[in-house]
Amino acid sequence: MKVLFLHPYGSNFIKGVTDITTIFNLMPPLGILSIAAWLEKHGIEVEIIDGYASRESHEVMVAKIIASGCSAVGFSCTTSSFPETNRIATLLKGKAPNIVTVLGGAHACTIGAPLLDSYPALDLLVIGEGENTMLDLARAGFSNVENIPGVAYRGSSGTGTLTSQRELITDLDSLPFPAYHLLPDFPRRYKLPLFSYPTSPNTSIISSRGCPYSCSYCDRSVFSRGFRFNSPDYILEHVALLNRNFGIRHVFFYDDLFTFDRKRVAEFCELKAKKGIRFSYNCIARLEHVDEELLRLLKGSGCWQVNFGIESGDPEILKKHRKFYGLDEVGQKLLMVKKAGMRVKGLFMVGLPGEDEAAIRRTIDYALSLPLDEINVTKFTPFPGAPVYKTIREFGEFDENWELMNCINTVFVPTGMTKTQIDDLYDEFIRRFYHRPHINLGYAKMLWKSPHSVYSFLSHLPQILAFQMKQKW
Repeated sequence: MKVLFLHPYGSNFIKGVTDITTIFNLMPPLGILSIAAWLEKHGIEVEIIDGYASRESHEVMVAKIIASGCSAVGFSCTTSSFPETNRIATLLKGKAPNIVTVLGGAHACTIGAPLLDSYPALDLLVIGEGENTMLDLARAGFSNVENIPGVAYRGSSGTGTLTSQRELITDLDSLPFPAYHLLPDFPRRYKLPLFSYPTSPNTSIISSRGCPYSCSYCDRSVFSRGFRFNSPDYILEHVALLNRNFGIRHVFFYDDLFTFDRKRVAEFCELKAKKGIRFSYNCIARLEHVDEELLRLLKGSGCWQVNFGIESGDPEILKKHRKFYGLDEVGQKLLMVKKAGMRVKGLFMVGLPGEDEAAIRRTIDYALSLPLDEINVTKFTPFPGAPVYKTIREFGEFDENWELMNCINTVFVPTGMTKTQIDDLYDEFIRRFYHRPHINLGYAKMLWKSPHSVYSFLSHLPQILAFQMKQKW
């Protein structure tokens, strides 16, 4: 028995614009790597094709799948990469109909069994966490799946049918470390965003699953709303392995809530110092968790940058879509992070339900008033698993084109606005933030703070300039 996993590229950038993100920001497919490691631990042969890294044609990927001799191919995809997944699966079924196609990831979990009714090239769906479900499927030879929890299959009537719910893994430390060794070009091909790291090689880690919060725009269909996490011992052993086997010197904890459990953070920081494991890191934190003690712990343990989901600078919009916090307090807490000696990145959205041009301009002005080193701005996208999805058409026009639903293309336009307004305000947001002398000075200082970023930037300067000219930034 052999299982091959494929991470499709999909449509992950602006339609009609060359995707430069694969040059400067490429994260290993951690979900697939975790499932692959679990199968390997139980004696099952595994291979991985990362289409996002290799950018090979569908024909080449299908030829590799067939040549591998695998019994099944597992696709993990988002909503925007699903159409490409289906095209690859359709091509594969035309040439090797006996290879079982299995789909997992956010899109499979949110649409569920009905997805099988419209896409005949897909045989099975994994609903929820994939490790134990894929192991059970492999042991069963991907047949007679009716009694395997967490699976959608075609019943006797030919329509999509869901088995019982799969229980969540309570002890995440029981899982092996992700199978990085199965990526042919790791870590050279994979890197964090430009100027978001002080040294290289670097990579991403996820050390927790689930989220107890209920933001209107977030999909929690895969890991649910609970919160489970790896222990500090496990995390440090994970980083030690990355350093020992791949030379990794900086990591990004990609958890939504790395700082949620204060006790875990404290133990992690103390144990890191005790074991003498030297590495720097970035993390994501919620503003509600920030205080001087937490910042002292983070800085003392090598934290280099903290990212915050701020989303909007309009209080009424915030109240509608996430837990509200005082906007004056945000600036104070970000300043605390800066004074503690760490970089600060703010994450924002434009085009949320209920927004108008005035509200978005309030967000832009607010962002420019904050002590931020950099920002990431996305366009609101109503994903099928998000709470707001069910009623989204009550608040504006929604073009549910899955291939464009990647938070960069404009697919939702709030009532009273136009797509052109959203696009222009998005461009203005980025342009006004980055075309300021003190921001440019900050990047000039990166000559010694992040030399690898500078080298990568200069090496790909023609692509950057061409992109900027096309985007009018």
